[in-house]
Amino acid sequence: MTTARVTLIEERLRTALAPERLEIVDDSAAHAGHAGAREGGHFTIRIVTTAFAGKTLIQRHRLIHAAVADLMRREIHALSIQKAQTPDEARFSTTET
Repeated sequence: MTTARVTLIEERLRTALAPERLEIVDDSAAHAGHAGAREGGHFTIRIVTTAFAGKTLIQRHRLIHAAVADLMRREIHALSIQKAQTPDEARFSTTET
């Protein structure tokens, strides 16, 4: 079921935001036994898209949540957005060490 959930999340995000890079990690196993885990999985995402250009962090998160809104509670119990960057921001952050 979790693979199907990852696929659903990926489809929604790719359709809505056309990301250049997208990583979805299923963290559900780490939350086994948690009451909310029965209603949906726990996921962490990292996404890079031009759709975020000129948007604040809150606006970016709202775009992500809007893209997966129909999956919340049923397929997604918790969604952690680890990174939501534009391609320029992602390039800059990978050159820093």
